[in-house]
Amino acid sequence: GGGAAGSGAGSARRMLYAGSMSQLRLLMVSRMAKPEEVLIVEDENGNIVRETLKDNDVLVQYKIMRETLIYLAHLDHKDTETQMLEKLSNQLNGKEYSWNVLNTLCWAIGSISGSMAEDQENRFLVTAIRDLLNLCEITRGKDHKAVIASNIMYVVGQYPRFLRLHWKFLKTVVNKLFEFMHETHPGVQDMACDTFLKISIKCKRKFVIMQVGEHEAFVDELLRSIGDTIRDLEPHQIHTFYEAVGHMISSEVNPAKREEFVQRLMEPPNATWNQIMAQARTQGSECLKSQEVIKNIANILKTNTAACTSLGQPFQNQMSGIYADVLNIYRLYSELISASIAEGGPYASRTSLVKVMRTVKREVLRLIETFVERCEDPHLVAQQLVPAMMDPVLGDYARNVPDARDAEVLSLFAAIINKVEGAMIDEVPKIFEAVFECTLQMITVNFEDYPDHRLKFFALLRAITNHCFRALFSLAPAQLKLVVDSIVWAFRHTERNIAETGLNLLLEMTKYFQVSEFCNQFHQSFYLSLVQEIFAVMTDGFHKPGFKIHALILQNLFCIAESDQLSAPLWDVAALGPAAYPNNAAFIKEHVSHLLSGSFPNLVLAEVQVLVQGMFDYKADLTMFKNHLRDFLVQTKQFKSSDNSLLFAEEQAARQNAERARIDSIPGMLPPSQVDMGDDDM
Repeated sequence: GGGAAGSGAGSARRMLYAGSMSQLRLLMVSRMAKPEEVLIVEDENGNIVRETLKDNDVLVQYKIMRETLIYLAHLDHKDTETQMLEKLSNQLNGKEYSWNVLNTLCWAIGSISGSMAEDQENRFLVTAIRDLLNLCEITRGKDHKAVIASNIMYVVGQYPRFLRLHWKFLKTVVNKLFEFMHETHPGVQDMACDTFLKISIKCKRKFVIMQVGEHEAFVDELLRSIGDTIRDLEPHQIHTFYEAVGHMISSEVNPAKREEFVQRLMEPPNATWNQIMAQARTQGSECLKSQEVIKNIANILKTNTAACTSLGQPFQNQMSGIYADVLNIYRLYSELISASIAEGGPYASRTSLVKVMRTVKREVLRLIETFVERCEDPHLVAQQLVPAMMDPVLGDYARNVPDARDAEVLSLFAAIINKVEGAMIDEVPKIFEAVFECTLQMITVNFEDYPDHRLKFFALLRAITNHCFRALFSLAPAQLKLVVDSIVWAFRHTERNIAETGLNLLLEMTKYFQVSEFCNQFHQSFYLSLVQEIFAVMTDGFHKPGFKIHALILQNLFCIAESDQLSAPLWDVAALGPAAYPNNAAFIKEHVSHLLSGSFPNLVLAEVQVLVQGMFDYKADLTMFKNHLRDFLVQTKQFKSSDNSLLFAEEQAARQNAERARIDSIPGMLPPSQVDMGDDDM
């Protein structure tokens, strides 16, 4: 009966603290911090305005208060519900109404989403949402309306499970959001579009099936009045709206119906697009040079990208319809930019006209990249998209001056190779020719210029290594050396993400070479310099976060020295003769010992030899290997007096993840946007 006695003691303790806990709940609800999703705040003059800067201190406070409130809710769900609904009814009857009281209450209501049992949550929310909608109806005044609107939007966005189960509420809420999209108060329209996207992702299927009591699916009604709904929205809000509707349409299972929905969705932007293109055909390209037209084109491209993001494969016919025009636009603006820079010199690239034309080029690249990533038919990408873009996109990159080259070209080709994999192998030499040397010249002058090109260049190299590895064999030795040098250059970088990309790339590349027929050539050319470079970054004290991958690479290099795959000697046979060492392992032990003795004169040779022998002994056990390396590092001068916690970052992250998983398993702790609710087919 120990268990029963234990639980009895627990409930007695809970009773003892019930009063204090109830007061604490009330205090938390009255002082709740503002969540990130809420964009409407009161400024120092008492005006309601759109938030311009995120306050990180408030977000940290919100996270802690949210977790505390969820624990408090689990201790007594009934008291939590009673207190919240009581405070809400005091808002309605005017006893306690104020912006601050309403805000903190609604932020608290939204923050405990998922902590109640389903039936209690349903009962609680039916009352809460109904009260908030009534409050919105009876309150007058623009600022009051804005505050109440932001609270309604925050609460409904936090409870997708409830909305899925209650169609009438879902429909009312979405129509309310459409109403808020005409509210010109700053921040209300943004929140309305963000909340609409949030709800569309979680409840998408509800909008395309026929609901009880309706004569058509909601999406039909929505598409019929789309022009009116988005009439007052800014371009960036329209893009969010299009992404949201794309989620709905993507859940339609009937292909013919889905296609019809996509056409109807894209009608407004297509009408403007066709008008601009027709004008260009009759009047020549002159009409495409006005800033107004260029901005219009950029917005239409962004609208297409937004729809494509959520639609995926069903976007195919729309993409095919505009693809030729899109590439022509890209080519035209490329030529205009090049001409401006040729006439005006490097400063021309900073003029407002060149900037907006470049925006269009980037949007073209983003649209194609988004479609490539979301497309489920690699064959279509390889056969239809790639051939047409080789000259306008790749050729243009090679021909341009450095300041006019778009980094998005590199990420687009990385996305294409990741999608179509080996089918791109014949194109890799052309890609190399167009982007490789000219990009390297841009990024190896120093560690600062062209940061976007750096990351995307190595992402492209990684895609080629993983999917078109054999293309590296066809490179001339000088080009392969350039590739390896560029990787070394990347992992020497003090920018963490570039260094990590370089290290991962090196690890992948060496593993591929080890199982290929070029194993001997590769290692004879690069083994010794790579060992030296990895030891250099591992011991300089500036690259501690890379320790985990440094260890993996060294382990891999020491394993290959003793493996059958590598049959050629790594020492200089011409100078030392073929019998200078019994095997590669003996040579590498001596070589690494000399290397480390030279770099760390404070270590005696015997210590260094023990270290090197240990690396060979532990190479089959990564944990032992890493511990052995760490023991060596903390003895060196660079590490002795510094904080070495980053060398243990991997183990620390594992402990934090385990603790996070424990907390996340408590109902309500995971934000609703991260909860997998399965398909909403009911």
